[in-house]
Amino acid sequence: MTFVYPAFLWALLAISIPVIIHLFNFRRYKKVYFTNVKFLKELQHESKSKSRLKEILILITRCLTLACLVFAFAQPLIFDKTAVQTYPGANAVSIYVDNSFSMENVQKQGPLMDIAKLTAKEIVKAFSGADKFQIITNDFEGKHQRFYSKEDVLNKIDELKISSAVKVFSDVLKRQNEFLNSSKLQNKKIYSLTDAQRSTFDVEKIKNDTSISSTLIPLIGNRVNNVYIDTCWFETPLQQKGFIQKLHGIIVNKGSNAVNAGSAKLFLNKQQLALASYSIDPFSKKEIQFSFECKQSGFNYGSVKIEDYPITFDDELFFAFNSKINISVSLINGKDLKESNAFEALFKGDSLFNLVSFNEQAIDYSKFKSSDVIVLNQLNEISSGLLSELSKFVSRGGSLLIVPAQKAELNSYNSFLSSFQLPALKGLDTNAVKTDKIETGNKFYTGVFEKIEDRLNLPVVNKHYKLVQNTKSNFEALLLLQNADILLGENKFNSGSLYLFTAPFNQNCTNFSKHALFVPTIYRVCFNSIRSGQLFYEVNANNILTIKNEGNLSEQPPHVKEINNKLDIIPELLTVDNSLLLYTHSQIALPGFYEVNKNNLPVLPLAFNYSRKESDLTCYTPDEITKWISDKGLKNFKMIENAQQDIAKQIAEGAQGKKLWKIFIILALGFIIIEITLLRFLK
Repeated sequence: MTFVYPAFLWALLAISIPVIIHLFNFRRYKKVYFTNVKFLKELQHESKSKSRLKEILILITRCLTLACLVFAFAQPLIFDKTAVQTYPGANAVSIYVDNSFSMENVQKQGPLMDIAKLTAKEIVKAFSGADKFQIITNDFEGKHQRFYSKEDVLNKIDELKISSAVKVFSDVLKRQNEFLNSSKLQNKKIYSLTDAQRSTFDVEKIKNDTSISSTLIPLIGNRVNNVYIDTCWFETPLQQKGFIQKLHGIIVNKGSNAVNAGSAKLFLNKQQLALASYSIDPFSKKEIQFSFECKQSGFNYGSVKIEDYPITFDDELFFAFNSKINISVSLINGKDLKESNAFEALFKGDSLFNLVSFNEQAIDYSKFKSSDVIVLNQLNEISSGLLSELSKFVSRGGSLLIVPAQKAELNSYNSFLSSFQLPALKGLDTNAVKTDKIETGNKFYTGVFEKIEDRLNLPVVNKHYKLVQNTKSNFEALLLLQNADILLGENKFNSGSLYLFTAPFNQNCTNFSKHALFVPTIYRVCFNSIRSGQLFYEVNANNILTIKNEGNLSEQPPHVKEINNKLDIIPELLTVDNSLLLYTHSQIALPGFYEVNKNNLPVLPLAFNYSRKESDLTCYTPDEITKWISDKGLKNFKMIENAQQDIAKQIAEGAQGKKLWKIFIILALGFIIIEITLLRFLK
């Protein structure tokens, strides 16, 4: 037990006053003479004993009355032994109010957000005017990083509103701890008002700070069923005008009720293009699919929409894509090749490709930075300089297609292949053999064939290189010959992909370049080089947007603009190789459609959505939170389960200790009553 005013305990010396009065009775007695007191001696002895008992009891009650009054004015306090040590002086109090979408849920007393604000006010009122207060929400704004007075913080609490920002509890607690530790005040206290949603209340990542007292006040809402659209993706990485596209989506049911005959609508460029029906069991997921024709070249903006109540913020998922994509191809021809070849005929005849051609004796390495695919078409040898540049290209995620020459210098080739953990070339096998089969187990040819016949006419190979596999290689066969040799294989290396043909593309070696399989195979190599653009991003997050670095940034930096021109931001810019990385730093707070503009020209379509972390309304129960505090041994953590029952008293007892002065006042009054009773009724 401690005292607010311990100096007042000197007043206990006043107890000596009734003691002195009782020890020195100053009453004067008058003598009365009797002729005979023989019969009064026994009565006199008995009365004197009773008088002494009465005087002792009265003395005790008077001493206790004075002691209780002194203790009351000294204001004794009792603190929890497991609580953080409290020091004299003002308190630094940080109050977290969870203002995420899930706080729109209700209970008997009303919306959780309103209850949180009222409770936060009660917490503030439990402290004195000398204390300092921080108010923090999921928005992590600059105004949250300062102290307020008692009066000012009450006004700030009134201004709190629901926000789309989502923060996990460990990040909030870390921010509160860092802020309080920067304060010179010794008494540091944290109060967290949250619904303890499982998706964001990451108890396993919470780090204990024993110098700060933390109090959890869970606000439990009603159980609400929620069905939402979680994500979507295209079946193929390339979307083009005039082609049928397949869009997949995931519907999630986080409720205890099944959904029968639900419908999802696909909108593209403000027009409804498709409809998908679904039925979904409780607490499960369901995949849906839309098929539609892309009718617009360039930027396309779409959404998948369902109907579900009362939670509606996650019923529509926005996405954006570019249907006008050019694949940059650098073709390096061997010095013995003619000017025209199968690759040039294929790429020059398709507007999808931007082709630049070189002879192996005159290569412009600067073009590699803007290339998606590089084709080594029957080079006689591969120099060390070319090897160095190709290594950089593959490390940036490029795709490299290798077709060896009939008279290839094997030492240079094998040194090159070894650098990328590819099998070595052994020597030409001049036995004519037919292509045996297509490895359908690999996803390379997925979607190319509707059906593969058993008696399919496949290319003939007259000459091909044998391969010597190494233990480090992850080389996968895509096309096999009838003698079990590999005609085409693939290997992933760092961020890039490498494809190796074992037969040179000339009439003496194979008819592959004139076969019907040539076009889909080369197209697939090029399509796989496309890094599927992200269809959507989350609001209130530090998203990283990637565009090509084509120079000319001195005039104007890239901007991120909302398509209705309501928002225009300049993101942080970082140049990495041939890419520009744009960091949004949580500046985009509203869902919808945006675009990246560079030199006043749109270069990338964007879509932003609310985070789906808030869609799962399952929360921890108070019993689970109590068990978690106990299991982790967090002595500085405690929980107030029912914030509606005299929260100010509970907070005051936890923050300032249990005040006992009222008890001592009551005891003093009790002893006075006892004294009066003794004086009046004890004869």
